[in-house]
Amino acid sequence: MEPLPAPGPTSVRTTGDYYQWLTAWEACLTLLRENAARSHNPVRSVGVELDGVGNLDDVVQLRDAAPHTYKQVKYTVDSSTPVNEEYLTKPSPSGGPSVLKKIAKAWRKLTADGDCVELVLVTNRAPDPDDDLVSVRDARTGFLMPKAGEGGANSKLGQARARWAQDADLTEAELGELLSVLRFDLAQDMVRFQEHLQLLMAVTGLRHDERAVTAGANWVAEKVREGRRKLTLEMVRSAVDTLDLKAGPARAVLSIATLKPDLLAPDADHALDWVDRFDGDSDYTKRRPLPPNTWEQLQRDIEATPGRLPVGSTAVSITGSIRLAPAFLAGTAFRMVTGADVAVMQRGQLWSTSNPYDTALAPGAEEHPVDQGDELAVAIAIATDPTKDVMTYLREQHVPVSKLIVLTTPGGPAKDGSVPDSTAANALAVGIRDHLRGVTRPVRRMHLFLACPMGLSLFLGHRWNRLCQTVVYEDIKVDEAYEPAFTIEA
Repeated sequence: MEPLPAPGPTSVRTTGDYYQWLTAWEACLTLLRENAARSHNPVRSVGVELDGVGNLDDVVQLRDAAPHTYKQVKYTVDSSTPVNEEYLTKPSPSGGPSVLKKIAKAWRKLTADGDCVELVLVTNRAPDPDDDLVSVRDARTGFLMPKAGEGGANSKLGQARARWAQDADLTEAELGELLSVLRFDLAQDMVRFQEHLQLLMAVTGLRHDERAVTAGANWVAEKVREGRRKLTLEMVRSAVDTLDLKAGPARAVLSIATLKPDLLAPDADHALDWVDRFDGDSDYTKRRPLPPNTWEQLQRDIEATPGRLPVGSTAVSITGSIRLAPAFLAGTAFRMVTGADVAVMQRGQLWSTSNPYDTALAPGAEEHPVDQGDELAVAIAIATDPTKDVMTYLREQHVPVSKLIVLTTPGGPAKDGSVPDSTAANALAVGIRDHLRGVTRPVRRMHLFLACPMGLSLFLGHRWNRLCQTVVYEDIKVDEAYEPAFTIEA
């Protein structure tokens, strides 16, 4: 394959402009979703290259009350200029002020009357891991603080703070205030950014294919060419209709992350971050809470999430990275009997509990005697067959169950991809629940083991009612292989 030629100046400018239009379209999506979800102090309009706000004018999110959000967008065609002290403090090619000095000047202007602000540097440049201050950036929040404020004046951090403050014409105390409100959205390369926008469009109730993302960005570009620098809610809603983007309800966003940081967390109405509270070095090994953190604490946090969302939120999208037991618990926190409609992205599709189905899918069922008590064990064997491991666990741990019931898709062995879409997941979740309602009537407690798509686990929890008390287990892969995670009243 022939290598691509180096991009010319026109190509660089065009791609940089498109990157800015994508950033503005992202703000328009926040405008739509926050107003639909009746968020507290939602975005009311989006400014693009707005006058009177200094150098932080590329994209502005204006609310009824402060803080407003001001974004500076910087695009580069290669990785030769990471974000570090040199990049931030170097004078412009024409000898003008540095990026940091421009941001500091705009910050002074925007806060002159005592208003609080949110500032964001958006770029596809990566952070420099060897830079004293940039390297302490929190990947979950995008802020350099509070770690950037650690260390005395003679430490590496202290010396770097002094240099940054001098370049920005700020005192070190003022630099600390600036860095407390300046978020660094870094390494937002074009592909990753577009994928993020597709997810945000999905939870906003819009079509979320690549063509839909492009249509939104091009609409922003058209408005800017027309000289419209402030995009209102009415304008964006009209664009959605004109571009035929509407696909469903806009949703409140709940971010739950236990395995790795959730890229959508900054856009969420409520974010639950347990990444550092789970044991393991990667998302493949994070399977249970790291002591002294416990499953009980996680259960309390997840069960409290409905009260953390905007009042009246019934359509909810759950984002982030969680395993099956927390996904099931999240479903029970938003059970169908409360009127909630829960959705999640599954293999690029938005699975929603409101998607219709014709008839429930009755699962295949096998029974394995255990004869250790009068309770019941159930294994949902959809993606893989955990029967052997579950039986071993039940016997070794002397779980007081009479038998293990293994439920599969109708007429087929467990295999990945056996639940192709949201319609099938809803139908199967209802079929599994109805089957268990029949077999658990005389049972006091059920022990539930899950091997299924995460979306199906969420859907099962959502419909888990008129059943007995349920202990949900997580596959921890080590030690005893399973661990009781949550106890749920049903």
